[in-house]
Amino acid sequence: MRQCVRVPGGLGVLWALTVCVLVLCVAPAAPHPQCLDFKPPFRPLRELQFCVMYKEFGCCDYEKDQQLMAKYYRIMDNFDYYGYANCAGFVLEMICQECSPFAAHLFDAEDPTTPIRTIPGLCPDYCSQFWNKCRSTIPLLSDDPHIAKVKEDQTRLCRYLELDDADYCYPHLLSDQKLTLNLGRVQSDVDGCLQLCLEEVANGLRNPLAMVHANDGTHRFFVAEQVGLVWTYLPDRSKLEKPFLNITKAVLTSSWEGDERGFLGLTFHPKHKYNRKLYVYYSVEVGFDERIRISEFHVSAHDMNVVDHASERVILEIDEPASNHNGGQLLFADDGYLYVFTGDGGMAGDPFGKYGNAQNKSALLGKVLRIDVDDNNRGPLYRIPPDNPFVHDRGARPEVYAYGVRNMWRCSVDRGDPRTKEGKGRIFCGDVGQNKFEEIDIIEKGRNFGWRAKEGFSCYDKKLCANSSLDDVLPIYAYPHKMGKSVTGGYVYRGCEYPNMNGMYIFGDFMSGRLMSLQEDRNTGKWKYNEVCMGKGMTCAFPGLINNYHQYIISFAEDEAGELYFMSTGVPSATSPSGVVYKVVDPSRRAPPRQCHYDPLPVRVKSNLIKFVPQETLTGLEPPHKAKPEPQPTDSSDWLQELIDRLGLPDGATPPLPTTTTTTKPPRRKGRRRKGQTRTVSVPELQNGMVRLVGGEKGQSDRGRVEIYVNGEWGTVCDDLWNINNAEVVCRQLGFTRALKAAKNSEFGEGKDLRILLDDVQCDGTESGLLDCQHAGVGTNNCAHYEDAGVICGTSDHIIEV
Repeated sequence: MRQCVRVPGGLGVLWALTVCVLVLCVAPAAPHPQCLDFKPPFRPLRELQFCVMYKEFGCCDYEKDQQLMAKYYRIMDNFDYYGYANCAGFVLEMICQECSPFAAHLFDAEDPTTPIRTIPGLCPDYCSQFWNKCRSTIPLLSDDPHIAKVKEDQTRLCRYLELDDADYCYPHLLSDQKLTLNLGRVQSDVDGCLQLCLEEVANGLRNPLAMVHANDGTHRFFVAEQVGLVWTYLPDRSKLEKPFLNITKAVLTSSWEGDERGFLGLTFHPKHKYNRKLYVYYSVEVGFDERIRISEFHVSAHDMNVVDHASERVILEIDEPASNHNGGQLLFADDGYLYVFTGDGGMAGDPFGKYGNAQNKSALLGKVLRIDVDDNNRGPLYRIPPDNPFVHDRGARPEVYAYGVRNMWRCSVDRGDPRTKEGKGRIFCGDVGQNKFEEIDIIEKGRNFGWRAKEGFSCYDKKLCANSSLDDVLPIYAYPHKMGKSVTGGYVYRGCEYPNMNGMYIFGDFMSGRLMSLQEDRNTGKWKYNEVCMGKGMTCAFPGLINNYHQYIISFAEDEAGELYFMSTGVPSATSPSGVVYKVVDPSRRAPPRQCHYDPLPVRVKSNLIKFVPQETLTGLEPPHKAKPEPQPTDSSDWLQELIDRLGLPDGATPPLPTTTTTTKPPRRKGRRRKGQTRTVSVPELQNGMVRLVGGEKGQSDRGRVEIYVNGEWGTVCDDLWNINNAEVVCRQLGFTRALKAAKNSEFGEGKDLRILLDDVQCDGTESGLLDCQHAGVGTNNCAHYEDAGVICGTSDHIIEV
């Protein structure tokens, strides 16, 4: 009988279920499939033998299926033939609901904080049938004490087994086309907008414009900020406190919103694991000239997480006639050569020379350059690949690989289909338009991409456009400025975790914040467009997922495993720490368990680690359990506001307390004044070394930017060498027991109206004030206000590592 099981009961409905699966289809939105591990369902790698109704799509792999089969036989071994004949189908169905694509709903497990049901949620009519025929199986199916108490009462049992959301009860959900018709497909709304989700990966970054990996098996990723800092992140998303690269003093940029100059690109040599080389692209000022510089660095031989700054060799410098259109992409293609993507020189309409820089093959601006940087330790810093298209053209620079480029912002190399390798090696780029259109191009050797003759598919310079020798290659897609005004090129998804996204080119627009996708039709070669929306309703209701992001989409990235990310910010300034890195997630289907497993190589870390703490939240859903508001301290704000008023401090500032304070808790008033009693406040006299906190949210007097009073003026403190010991000194001086966080990168705003009074502060944590610590000297500094230091103080023993 173990080889041939009868299936009476409700099983006939289940066997008839046809699960609609998958590949790269788009469906109208609605269902929220979720497994008991709080992740999307998947297609098993190996066909299931027991719960075969879910062999195409569900929540069980072969191993889990075998475990459920063993459980089934343990239960059924307790019954004779008559019991087997009557109850086998019911028992099998209930056990196999752990494999249902809607298992989390059936077992009431959408909320990870609630206990999981031991029996799936049953529809009343089915529950009645089950109780009448097979209630003797209940103790074998469940150890729930409440079920044991009500199992002899059909009404109470079936009421207990009902679900709050009746649409998901078994077996009626099988016949609900709203739930099953498009199961396993990438969901879309009525307008065809794809419903995807995000996972926050990093935050607090200043215009993060590049994220790359070293392809060395460590699965670290490196995020570059426009100011010239590059940070190392480990696979667990913790950040190394010490920067990987710091060339802020050489990089030309500013705090102006929209400034296109700065640190613009970064890539590792394909053989970085062996030669430790990497290449960067940044803006510099040489005399009165602005230039773009491509430099080679080596990683330190003593620390794999720090660049040897003395190893810099300038590979190439190009004069920039204007401050915009600086290009900035560097990448190594499958041929092993370094590709450099330059802008047309700036201003508007490429006004340089008769035809502009982009159409002039003797200029390096407005081009895709291709150079060989291998074996350059001796001799020339780079060589010209012998098959470059214009090496024999006397009127052209031999570095030129393609031309007619306006300002390509973010390009990527297609890894190719994981199985067939179709598409491998293609280079996709987003080229920012002038007045009307943004475009996506696939780079082809020796081809003209049309600018300034054309913008997108339309003519820009009508005279050049009519030239019969133009012979330009058209974009694969272009969109008008009503959709967005500054394209950010993306990647073709080739990762392992989300099979439905394979082959989907995902990109965005910096200005409008629009996420978009293109999918190639293999038969026609044409590209189908779909906008990407954040999942609505329950679509992104998975632990750790969110459905919103900051508007200004700066760049895209992929990690060493091929998963897709993008970076955006709420304030497009090189000095605003509002940048976030997001991972793109398809909530409709994941890869089978263990298929995407990898073991990162160990990383020897010599720097302190900063634990990642997510800041973003899912929107549009009411949390299952509302936290009770914390009680406010009794009448503690009166004296504080009065003291602030007397001192004339700015809004949000914490008043300086005497340095002789010995309190162990933040000072607050206890009890009440008697009616009619007048209270007097003793205002401390301002003394050298006093500190205050400024910039915290209203009512949060325990945090803010550190400002210090020295010789009659208030000033800020730079975050160079700022650490938890320094913060401890400040917090204790203000009357708190300890520091919870040493805040950096002007987390609490910039004190631009004040002088920077202290830099390079080094405390051992026992000093009575910052002036007693080592520092560069009052008023001596080599930093800027975007490095203003701050603290979060408290009375707990838990240090916040963010």
